[in-house]
Amino acid sequence: MAGYHPGEIAVQRRAALSDQAALSEGAFHEEIPAIAADFLAAQRWLVLGAADDRSDVWCSLLTGPPGFLRPHGGRTLDIAALPRTDDPLADVLRARPARIGALAIEPGTRRRMRINGTTTPLKDGDTGGLRLEAAQVFANCPKYIQRRSPAPSRAEADTTVEDDRLTDTQMDLVRRSDTFFIATTDGSGDADANHRGGSPGFLRAHSPTLLRWPDYVGNAMFTTLGNLWLDPRAGLLIPDWESGGLLRLTGTAHVLWGEEPGDRTVEFSIDRVLSTSSGGLIAEGVPHYSKFNPPVLPAVPRGVPR
Repeated sequence: MAGYHPGEIAVQRRAALSDQAALSEGAFHEEIPAIAADFLAAQRWLVLGAADDRSDVWCSLLTGPPGFLRPHGGRTLDIAALPRTDDPLADVLRARPARIGALAIEPGTRRRMRINGTTTPLKDGDTGGLRLEAAQVFANCPKYIQRRSPAPSRAEADTTVEDDRLTDTQMDLVRRSDTFFIATTDGSGDADANHRGGSPGFLRAHSPTLLRWPDYVGNAMFTTLGNLWLDPRAGLLIPDWESGGLLRLTGTAHVLWGEEPGDRTVEFSIDRVLSTSSGGLIAEGVPHYSKFNPPVLPAVPRGVPR
């Protein structure tokens, strides 16, 4: 799993970036480097992506004190946390082995580490956690990460509210968001969790069931778009940094290609919406926006390539 799969290679060719992708391939590892282990041990939250029992893809969040992520043995990461019982991935992760994508990100330093592999539930008396056996480990550049210092919300999450479309309040959260996380799978079941960032307005709600965002220039790996090439199912996690709420969406995504190879927009169609008003991440004040954030362009009507 350390190298590129056919979907990633197809998108690299479509974007005319195969040469750059070949240089980036050296970032993949099958073990957790020592510097990455130290980084993981200091984190207080972890983004996870996986498919549920209905094969819907979700992006979720685990939190804990520093040290709740414990790397050991080169390829193993013990996670001293489990999803809440109302989390869409709870039944999968708590009960049996699951293929997941994990993202540890530290916005205050703009560092991030991704680990894809298989989890098994751990039991320790009345508590539990997950053991992640890594198959693919790699870091990403700091582009488009807004500098802020999030902390897990101390408030317990309220009852999760489910719908098949966004409310006006949720659409407002989308419009002012500068960060979200996306989970995808490659068609064979291997999962990935990734970060997307930009200036407020880069993520657009064109309707209560349709979102769009531009695919900015990156390292040419195309782990997310490569997965979508093979399987359009995806899950989004949108944090409300002010309230500590979480907005989770599952649906399907596809790429709208413009006239130039580098002109790409992702369109996401919503199937289900889950929201909680607390229990996520809190970050006070206005972030320091990344200097790499492109200007937010005017909205383009649906069906018109960018």
